[in-house]
Formats: sequence, structure tokens, C-alpha cells
Amino acid sequence: MSPPRVEIQYCPRCKWLLRAGWYAQELLSTFEAELGSVTISPSQVAGRFDFLLDDKLVFSRKAEGRFPEAKEIKRVIRDLVAPDRNLGHIEN
Repeated sequence: MSPPRVEIQYCPRCKWLLRAGWYAQELLSTFEAELGSVTISPSQVAGRFDFLLDDKLVFSRKAEGRFPEAKEIKRVIRDLVAPDRNLGHIEN
């Protein structure tokens, strides 16, 4: 079984590449041993900023009406790939 993959889809017209890169860095630094990859993909859909885990949507900026906080998206990913893992100070 291959390790889970995260994909961050972003709107290039909105200039969200740097934000996507920052989230990717945060996820990789936290889940280096648990994730197989974190990819960043430009979307053709205006305003899109979505997080997918193995092709399943786990967070959508449009649906939520906001970007997630780093600790929030880390909790979402942790709950799906390593539910017993403690995230340290962000657990408080």
C-alpha cells in the first residue's frame, strides 16, 4: 500500500501559488514520515484553493469561505493519516 498523497489545487489567477507552497511546506515538515507526497496544482477554476487527500476533498476554501489555519489543516490530515499522532503545541 502506497503512502497517502496530498494535493493542493490553487487558482493561479488569484496569485495563490506562494500560499500553496507555504501549506505544502507545513504539511511536509509535520508529516514527513506519513505522507508520500504533497503536490501543488494550478486549477482552471477561478477562486479554487482545495486540499485533497488521495483524490478526496478534505478542505475547500470556497465551501468554507476562508483559508484554513495551518493547525486546522494539519489536524484534518492527521485525523486521516495518523489519528494517534500528537501534534504537540497545536493540540492546545
